[in-house]
Amino acid sequence: MRRKLLLGGLVSAMLLTLVGVAANPASAQQSLRLQYKTSATGATADQVEPWFNLVNGGTSAVPLSGVKIRYYFKADAGSPQYRFACSWAVVSCSTVTGTFGTLSPGTATADRYLEVGFTSGNLAVGAQTGDLQLRFHRSDWQRLTQSDDYSFGPARTTYGDWTKVTVYQNGALVWGTSPSGGGGDPTPTPTPTITNPPGGSGVVFDDFAYNNADDPNISAHNWTVRTNSGGPGVPGASWPKQNVTFPTVSGTNKALQLKAVTDGTASGTQQSEVLHQRKFLEGTYAARVKFSDTPVSGPDGDHIVQTFFTITPLAADMDPNYSEQDFEYLPNGGWGEPANIMYATSWETYRNEPWQAVNVHTEVRQSYAGWHDLVLQVSGGQIRYYIDGALFAEHGGDYYPETVQSVNFNLWFISGGLVGSSTSRNYVQQVDWFYHSKNEVVAPATVLSRVNNYRSASTTWVDTVPNP
Repeated sequence: MRRKLLLGGLVSAMLLTLVGVAANPASAQQSLRLQYKTSATGATADQVEPWFNLVNGGTSAVPLSGVKIRYYFKADAGSPQYRFACSWAVVSCSTVTGTFGTLSPGTATADRYLEVGFTSGNLAVGAQTGDLQLRFHRSDWQRLTQSDDYSFGPARTTYGDWTKVTVYQNGALVWGTSPSGGGGDPTPTPTPTITNPPGGSGVVFDDFAYNNADDPNISAHNWTVRTNSGGPGVPGASWPKQNVTFPTVSGTNKALQLKAVTDGTASGTQQSEVLHQRKFLEGTYAARVKFSDTPVSGPDGDHIVQTFFTITPLAADMDPNYSEQDFEYLPNGGWGEPANIMYATSWETYRNEPWQAVNVHTEVRQSYAGWHDLVLQVSGGQIRYYIDGALFAEHGGDYYPETVQSVNFNLWFISGGLVGSSTSRNYVQQVDWFYHSKNEVVAPATVLSRVNNYRSASTTWVDTVPNP
């Protein structure tokens, strides 16, 4: 969470229905039409970024599971391996697949191809998929040359028909011209097989029944109240321990409360964070969190981030063992957004200077003020985010975590996002409880039932998850 500029256009990835448009006339043989642009126009780049928009100009709907798109390129010297990623897609990155193939014989401009497919969805007559913001890179993250790639169009910075990318429908070529040299039939799109790891191998539950930030039970329960300097947020901000409290929110029920304060200066900015030890990976994570749209006091408008997330620390730039899964609510916008927005973001890795992010995100632009049940499921290669029992986002592939993570709650200001006022303002975020079941996929309703059972038994703390 150093951040974090998000890749791609920030348009709602919750638009799961495909957008209808007026398509140009097309023959029956070429009812599908491929539009292309690139967001990486240099002769060399850290990653190739082909963005596609598939248009159905035919007379019948097209099941996307039968569609393949091929982007042809010339491999760099040494025959490196490549990795595919979907930054964002209107049809949801969770339905988009990417594999690499070899052309034999190859040509001067193509001996490899990226083949993009879909696991589900239908493209209605006169409809388009909308943005498919795709990218691929060398597995060793060395810069690659794309100026000699057959499908690369450096002048294509806006969408337009592009015949150097081919489209297959049910194995038949319906759009574009492939480089000479063949390449074989499109591969079938694999049906995702989700196998859950065995359940019931440990639980953590915390009702946050602590007296204050100095309560010895906090460290005994393997939580840490952060006091060290550093990111994320405003450079030079402090992280005072007293910004973490445990007020009574109803009856005798207490909650974890994070406070962030600023007067518009670095020295006058305070942020807060509470984190658990690194011993979590697959399973279900859940918390009941209260977000707020306005400060408790002082002028409104600061770009503040209210969070619940898991993370593996970044050991070095582009660390392959890094991972992070975020719930992030921005009540006043930020990162180019003008108003309240909720993000679910899954991270593979990143580099701070110059900034390069490898993540996928889903967002919804609306207010989330008030209490919400947040559930994160990590299992079988899939990451699922739920808010109040409804599926909010689903990610997978390269973004699936590989190493043990910590659990964090954090309240911080985006650098450069403070309003121009010297009047102090005070923001808070509250957390009613936290729950984790190791190696078990627990439905949101079942999470709430288990939490209620703990509370009925006056159980405020459980930890049977083994230490790593």
